[in-house]
This record gives sequence, C-alpha cells and structure tokens, in this order.
Amino acid sequence: MLRFLGRIFVSAQTQRSLNPATVHRCFCSAAYPCLAVKPIMEPKLYRPPPEVRGMTSLDKDAFTQTITVPALRVPIGVLNKVVKSLKKSSIQRPGVPRVVQDKEQSSDFRLVLLDPRRVSSPSSFSETEAEALRSFSVSEELHYYELKLTYDNLKSEEVLEAVLPQGQDVTSAFSRVGHIAHMNLRDHQLTYKNLIGQVIMDKNPGVTCVVNKTNIIDSTYRNFKMEVLAGEENMVAKVKENGVTYEFDFSRVYWNPRLSTEHQRVVQLVKRGDTVFDVFAGVGPFAIPAARLGASILANDLNPESYRWLQHNCKLNKVESKVRAFNLDGRAFIRGPLKQELPVLMRGKSAVHVVMNLPALALDFLDAFRGLLHHQEPPCDENLPTVHCYGFSKDDDPDTDVVERASRSLGFPLKNQCSVHFVRNVAPNKDMMCVRFTLPKDVLFGSDAEESEQIEEPASKRQKCEETTNAT
Repeated sequence: MLRFLGRIFVSAQTQRSLNPATVHRCFCSAAYPCLAVKPIMEPKLYRPPPEVRGMTSLDKDAFTQTITVPALRVPIGVLNKVVKSLKKSSIQRPGVPRVVQDKEQSSDFRLVLLDPRRVSSPSSFSETEAEALRSFSVSEELHYYELKLTYDNLKSEEVLEAVLPQGQDVTSAFSRVGHIAHMNLRDHQLTYKNLIGQVIMDKNPGVTCVVNKTNIIDSTYRNFKMEVLAGEENMVAKVKENGVTYEFDFSRVYWNPRLSTEHQRVVQLVKRGDTVFDVFAGVGPFAIPAARLGASILANDLNPESYRWLQHNCKLNKVESKVRAFNLDGRAFIRGPLKQELPVLMRGKSAVHVVMNLPALALDFLDAFRGLLHHQEPPCDENLPTVHCYGFSKDDDPDTDVVERASRSLGFPLKNQCSVHFVRNVAPNKDMMCVRFTLPKDVLFGSDAEESEQIEEPASKRQKCEETTNAT
C-alpha cells in the first residue's frame, strides 16, 4: 500500500512539475509533423501489458507496447560529450539506443533519450548535469519521443514478473555451467516452467540449454535427475574455473560453480612436491589444479562417470602423469591406496593432504582412519597428513557441531586442535563447513581399531586403478 501511494504521489508531482511552455511531444515519424502537446506520464512505463498475466506458452509479440520518454535535442558537434555527461539520466534498456534521429528537425541535431523515472522536468537534472548542458549550450527544454518497446527490450525479471501470478516469487536466478543454466523452480512455478526456461535462454547469451532439478542430490553419486525446460538436450558442458578447463556430462556427475573460491583456497595450501589424496574427487576440481602446481595426486570417486571424466580432464589439462585415478568406495580408498602410500610419505619432508569433499557424509568416513596403521611402528619424525573434511550443519553453532561430529568419528577430541572454515550457506539454516586438522598420531597408530557402525557408499566397486596415461 505504501508503495502504491508513493507512486500516486510521484505521478502527481510529475504532472505539476511539467511546464507546458517548455514541453513538446514528438511523434517521430516522417508521415506526421511534430505536435506540441503536454504528455501524460503514466507510472510503470516499463511494465509489459497486463494481458500477458498467466501466459504459459511464450508469445513475444504480446509484450510489445509504446511508451513515452523524455528527450533532449542535442547538436551533433557536442553529442558524445552530452551523452557522457548524462550517463545517469539517459535511458538504459536492453537493445534500446540512447540516441535517435531527430527526423522532424535539422539533420544537425539528435535526440538523447532520457529515463522517465529520473527525468520528468528540466529541474530533474542534477547540478552537475545542468552545468554540463549549459557549458555545451544545450537547451534543457524537454521533447518527448514515442518509443516502441518489445520483448527483446525487457529484462528477464520484468517478463517473469508480468507472467507469474501476482504475489508469488519470481525466479530468474540460476547456476551457469558452460552452456547450461541450472534452475531450482518451486512448485508454484512449475506451470510456467517451459516459458521460464525460454526467457532465461533468450536473455542470457551463450545459454543454449535450461534445466530444472527434479529431485535432491543423491549422496552416493552426487548427481540429480533434471528436466530440460528449453533448448538443446546436450548435457556435456565445458567450463573454465581458476584457469583450468573441465568437461563433463552435467546430468551424470556433480559440479557446483559456487565452490570455485573454495577449490582455490585449498589448492593454494598445496606446494610443489606435496601429495594429495582426494577421497571424493568428482571430475577433478581439487586434484587437477593441485597437479598443475606440481603435487602428486591420488584421486578417487565411486561414480564411474566421475572417474571417467576425471581421467579425461587430466589429459585435457596435461597432468595425467601426476594423477592416479581410482574408482572405489571412499572408505575402501582410505584403507587401500591411501594406507599403502602413507607410511613412506610420512617419512618424507613434503606435506600430505587428504581432501574429503562429500559434505553429506564425509565426517562419517573419518572413522576409516582409526587404527589405519596400528600394525606399523610410528616413524620418529612423523609427517602427519593434514585433513580437509567437509560437512553440512543445521546447528545454531555450526563450528562446534562439525568439530564434535568429526571428533566422534575419529574417536579423538579435536577441540582446540583444528580450524573450521565457513564455505557457503546452502539453504536457510544449512551451512557448508570445512574442518581442517592434522591427523592425530593416536588415531592412525592406535591399537584399538574400534569397529564403529559405518555409513557406506554402495558396495565397493572392483578397483579401477591405473595411471591415467594408459586410460582410454
């Protein structure tokens, strides 16, 4: 109601501020002369026609309307300077020129179109703008131009706001994965899903496919079913993140463009000569950039598609000699390849990192380290691994929550012996966190390897370990 009353007040003020002696309305058509009349500046000039409300099949022509916008008549000789000076007041619409031909007057002049929300009279110009106009000898007299707006001149939010039922949320946000726009539509928007998809594709250059997630992420393979709303059904995306190129089938692997900063943060902790065990590697967003820095990588993922695209991306980025890829259950990877390599690495000087990015389950997989090396003698100078383990938390104190859960899985108190990093807010009251700690000696070499109740990925696959140089 306050917003409505405000619009009425602004409209009334606009009408009072117009000076009939200084206002001309120009119907810019060669067939009609310029008529000097006082225009009616109605509110919501940029709103599509009301009859599009409830549209489920996109009719672009239905959005066409003609609006009246103020304009200044500017000599060509100072046109560029005036346009630059009026940057804040000139019209800013997709596909709409700010300068048009003054068809009714001398060819030595052009009309600079102004934003009617900012300029309703000569007094609307700021002091700086008014001074600039005077310095260029440009009259502040307002002319009016009949401007035809079409679907192409509207923003996606405007189109969707006009179509969806009043009072409902308007969704135009999406995640961009190469040529794919990934949306999470709500139930009330599903009636309009194909129209929404077409609008998103039309308004975002480079997007040729729009998909909607139809279920939650599966914790096993970290992918989800999706429905194509508009465009081609090509799910093989090519993306570039932090200077590294990745290719993958988005419908069959996990990829989240919102984790780019987190990937970079962890990789920057890795130095040349270090070793990284990536327990849930996906298509390689931690493993491949770390390999490019000169680290040795053992990367694992249970999803056969992720494993395949991981190998592909290693070759694509020319790091296949630095990465050994595995297709195992995460716990089997820890108790297999990681266990085999760790004793030698712990006697060396280079750092060892263990990355566990499966936020839904990774904290529970920490129990795989309990008594992992209990049959071996601890080295005199332990080079203990650094673990980066991710988890979701809905707790009011997420830092404490993830530390306590990690401690329970390890059977060792991590309080005051770890750091917690907030990664991102996933949903209301749900945060993604990263716990970083040095794997305790008492956990690795403890003789009491407690058999705890385990949360496992599906039955372990036959180990597929090979140097990626030999991979097909």
